Amino acid sequence: AEKVTVQVDRSDLYAIKPLDFVGLTPKMCAKPGDPMKVGTPIFYDKYRPTIQYVSPVAGVLKDIVRGERRRILEVIIESQEEQVYEEYNSGNPAEMESDSIRQTLLKSGLWPSLVQRPYGIVADPEVEPDAIFISGFDSAPLGVDYDVILKDQEDNVAAGVSALQKLTKGKVHLSLEDGFPICKAFAGLKGVEYHTFSGSHPAGLVGIQIHHIAPLNKGNIYWTISPQHLSLIGKLFLTGKMDTSIIVAVAGSKIAKPRYVKTFLGTSLTPVLKDQVLGETDEVRVISGNV
Repeated sequence: AEKVTVQVDRSDLYAIKPLDFVGLTPKMCAKPGDPMKVGTPIFYDKYRPTIQYVSPVAGVLKDIVRGERRRILEVIIESQEEQVYEEYNSGNPAEMESDSIRQTLLKSGLWPSLVQRPYGIVADPEVEPDAIFISGFDSAPLGVDYDVILKDQEDNVAAGVSALQKLTKGKVHLSLEDGFPICKAFAGLKGVEYHTFSGSHPAGLVGIQIHHIAPLNKGNIYWTISPQHLSLIGKLFLTGKMDTSIIVAVAGSKIAKPRYVKTFLGTSLTPVLKDQVLGETDEVRVISGNV
């Protein structure tokens, strides 16, 4: 994508899909018609009730879409013009207790951004991982440039790292691409151990990096997180509010102007792809990530 970021129109409808989270059995704690703030709980993990999944926008819970055996496929929220937020504990994570950080992440709905290995499931809040790993570059075709994604997010990234340090008994590892200028948001971070990797894809995959830094042995538990979610965690503690805005790269052979788009978690594709798809829309497959 060209290094140009555009803000797209808000969508009328947003959705959270339980199927996006490995091993999740959702249990609803809200019903159609309920008013929503940004961060209002919608459902939780039936077998780990402290892990909540929240509304990415303020509005009204419009519908619960179910499939076979009443399995929840998606929960749809109708957005309103004025965005109001749930509020959480704010402060410098470096000066907070680990339990306070853990509880804030659970209540805010940002906890599911922490992925546990083995198995690639949402991290267990009852576990203290041996280490946390972050891949600071994307080697995949059409991958993102984190200088664009994390522009002006230096304070948020640093606060996010401080929060992660309190959650592990080991180190926070950050991997960068050898031979390329370091992303501004990753420069001079305190409390991380830097690593460099070179070569083509899959050099940027966090699993490959773990294999070379500290292979997962029996009994080990590692957590991983994406740089963008790391920034959202930092902003949560600095502001006391959950920011659900994200930047995604919209690219591919059928895109008129490959570029970065600022939108919100759970948005529909309509505003993201407006006037962007070349040819017949029904001939185009839209995917998230690498095919």
